[in-house]
Parts: sequence; structure tokens; C-alpha cells
Amino acid sequence: MAGERTLASMANYRKRYKKADRVGRAELLNEFCTQTGYHRKYAIALLGRPADEAPPSPGRRRGVSYSVESIRVLRRIWESSGYPWSVRLKALLPQWLPWARRHIQGVSVEIEEQLLAMSPRQMDRRLAEHKFQLKRRLYGHTKPGTLLKSQIPIRTDNWDVHTPGFLEIDLVVHCGPSASGEFICSLNATDIHTQWTETRAIMGKGEAGVVCALEEIRQRLPFALKAIDSDNGSEFINHHLKRWCKKLGVAFTRSRPYKKDDNAHIEQKNWTHVRKIMGWDRYDTPEQCAAMNALYREDLYHMMNFFQPCVKLLTKIRVGSRVRRYYETPQTPLDRLAACYAEGHVPLVVQKLLAERENLDPFTLSSRIDVSLRRLARMTAKRGPRNEKQIV
Repeated sequence: MAGERTLASMANYRKRYKKADRVGRAELLNEFCTQTGYHRKYAIALLGRPADEAPPSPGRRRGVSYSVESIRVLRRIWESSGYPWSVRLKALLPQWLPWARRHIQGVSVEIEEQLLAMSPRQMDRRLAEHKFQLKRRLYGHTKPGTLLKSQIPIRTDNWDVHTPGFLEIDLVVHCGPSASGEFICSLNATDIHTQWTETRAIMGKGEAGVVCALEEIRQRLPFALKAIDSDNGSEFINHHLKRWCKKLGVAFTRSRPYKKDDNAHIEQKNWTHVRKIMGWDRYDTPEQCAAMNALYREDLYHMMNFFQPCVKLLTKIRVGSRVRRYYETPQTPLDRLAACYAEGHVPLVVQKLLAERENLDPFTLSSRIDVSLRRLARMTAKRGPRNEKQIV
């Protein structure tokens, strides 16, 4: 009955509003807004409709699809996995959820179903209040190498390869605010096709040290090394590395000077695998170098290659002034490596890595990484402030 009276009252108001003059409409609007509490513009729209038209029914609001507990579990996994992008976070959930039952209280079948059904965009919305961004200034200390430049060809294509073995390499310096003296550098190597990444810490930027670290990485790779590509730094453009490549039959190319986009894969890994983890502190002691290598060889190696999905650009399409980018389905480097081989022809070394992952707990790995990073931070804090010349 109340609804019928409301409709009749609305029809009466519309008839009066249609017949009234300018002054009468203003008075009628004042009366209508006082009784209903509507905004004046909304009231004009309602009364301006035909008298026999029913008012719009209020839309039915969608209920809550995800519980507070499911968001709590999602946040714990997001933090333990190193705050990945939502698309990567959704891709890693199937591997992390079985282990989440052991480490997170209250993980039920219903919560797992909710998390697996959640879209990346919904994850962004649910985690928005917990996100933060650190802005730090990064200084570059790469000295251009001039030796042998004419003998090492510039790579002009985009390395559109579909087999593992083609690596981009780069150095990340850990000099802090001062570039004086000798300090530790992280040698980063990333496979183009699988995104498999190996990192080693070396003292200084000596040519022999770089070659020694690359040899250790080559022996650790689960596939044959076919080619490397570097920037134009003197730590790479030298006789030592050229002889090493020639001896092993490894192709050696370099990027164009001052064109970081030529090494886009390794530049991205420099952030996610080194700078985001190690920060911008100065590391310059043998103890720190040993601690960093222990982390690079074991826990970070397993976490980044076994449990961290990565995305690869599939294609770019220009629409007017904008560029739309489409990406492949996120996969871990180990899964990409296994997909390179036909079923039944997976090499034994890859089979062993897949079996090793089944027995690894990513939450335990994450905790061990945090403990190692805190130990490394204590080593840095014990040294105290340095009095070396600051870079401005």
C-alpha cells in the first residue's frame, strides 16, 4: 500500500509540475525536495518525466564475494612472496596455497576457492590500502669500455628466441652513496626465453672476477649456454671475456651505447632480483660477499626460479596515440623451461628440479631469506658510517 501511495503522490507532483509556471515550479521543487530529501537536480529529472511513468527501481547491490579471512590469507601470501604484481600473484596461488595450510591459520577449502576465483583487478582493490611504494635514487657507475668494441658485434634484433641458452648479463653495484674504494657488485644473468636468472656477488669489477662468476653460472645452468649479450662496460668488453666465449663457442654481442631498452630483460631483473632485495647500502667486505653468494646460490635461486611467475610481452598494438600490450600467461622460469621439451623427452636435470620443487616450502624459503637479509644488515650496521666522499 505504501508503494501505491508513493506512485500516486509522484504522479500528482508530475501533473502539478507540468501545469505550473516558472515561479510555481520553483515552489513545487522546494516542497518536493523538503519532503523527499532529494537533490534539486535529481528532483527536476524525476518531475520532468511523463506522469504515467514509474520511477526507476533501485538497483540491486551485489553482495560481498570475498570474506575478511580470504583477504587476510591473500595478504599473507602476497607479503611472503615478495609483493608481486597482481597478475603474477594470481599465477602463483596454485603452488603456494597447499603450503599455506601449514603456515596460515584458518585456510579452508572455501577460502581457497575464493582466492582462486579472485581476479587480478580484484586483488589490486583488496590490497590497495596495504600497498606502498619506495622511491630511491639510483646512481650508475659503469665505465664505458673501448677495448675490442670493433670486434664485438652490436645486437640489432630483439632476440626473438624460442629455446633456452641466450643470456643477457649486467652488473649491479653496491657502493652506497660513495663510489670510492672497492665494493661488491652483483653479476646478474637472465635467460631470454625462460627468464631463468642466476646471480653472483663479486668483489670489485675486475675482468677476471667477472669471467670466474660467469663460469660458475654456466656450470649451474640447467641448459647449455649458447650466447651472451652485455652492455658496453669495461668489465665485459675485454680480452678475458672474449677469450672465454671463444673457447666455449658462446656467441658474444653487446647493446648499443646509452640504449637500456636493448637489455630490457636484464634491467628488469636487476630491480626484482637484486636491487629490491639488497637495497642501496654499501657492501665491501669478504664476509658480506660470502653472505650474499650464499643467498644467491640457494634460497633466492629457488624462490625466483621455482616459485615466482613472470610475464612476457606477447605483442604490442598501437591504437591511435596509445599502445596496448598483451602478455603471455604468467609462468615460473622452471615451468617455462619444462615446456621447452616434448612430453617424455624432458632432460634428467630438469626432472630433478621439478622433483626438488615438490619438496620445497615457499613460506620457509621466504622466512630464511628474511633471516639472511637481517644478518646482512647487521654486518653493514656494525661497520658504522663511512667518511668517504659523497656523490652529488
